Amino acid sequence: MKILIFTTLLLALLSNEAQCRPPNELNESTQTFYKQIVLPYALDALEPVISRRTMELHYGKHLTAYVDNLNRLIKGTALEGEELENVVLMAEGPLLDNAGQTLNHELYFLQFSPDGGGEPTGKLRRAMTHRWGSVENFMTAMEEAGRTLFGSGWVWLAADRGGNLYILQEENGLNPVRRELCPLLGFDVWEHAYYLDYENRRGDHLKALWQIVNWPEVERRYENN
Repeated sequence: MKILIFTTLLLALLSNEAQCRPPNELNESTQTFYKQIVLPYALDALEPVISRRTMELHYGKHLTAYVDNLNRLIKGTALEGEELENVVLMAEGPLLDNAGQTLNHELYFLQFSPDGGGEPTGKLRRAMTHRWGSVENFMTAMEEAGRTLFGSGWVWLAADRGGNLYILQEENGLNPVRRELCPLLGFDVWEHAYYLDYENRRGDHLKALWQIVNWPEVERRYENN
């Protein structure tokens, strides 16, 4: 009974965690320059790593709220109409929060595939081996960065213009583009990303994510950097 009550309360909290108005409360005149990405897979396609229920909340509520809030906040500002990465680079305050989370989640959801897993190949693999000694060592370091990030935020694999790789801990909704780095792979460690499926076992969630990473997409980002 206690578990049922806790889960019910958690669902209510997660649905309202994003600091923005739900879509049905937005003014009808709100511009929608920024569109929410369409997932290339079904909401239940990433199970059991990420459940359908988590996807319904994470993609269907949180990301929707970030995109709606971004469109509302940017209207009438000097950044209206800018590419999303430029907004993240130049914005501050609530506009940065929502633009950052919109970009973060676009990269996040598109880096997964029900046919994912395995290891990277080619130039990215060689760069990882050069930096960490092996792909396995990189994965361990990425998981550790995610486990040890205090509070809410993201852990990123990012690259500079020279192809050098970095693992970054970013608080809240910040993104490596603010450091003039290219984000390649991001793990969301906000509780709404994992708590329904893993409770407080953040490390288990991070380890499981390797099963669904779409390495060809991550490699494409590295090649295009």
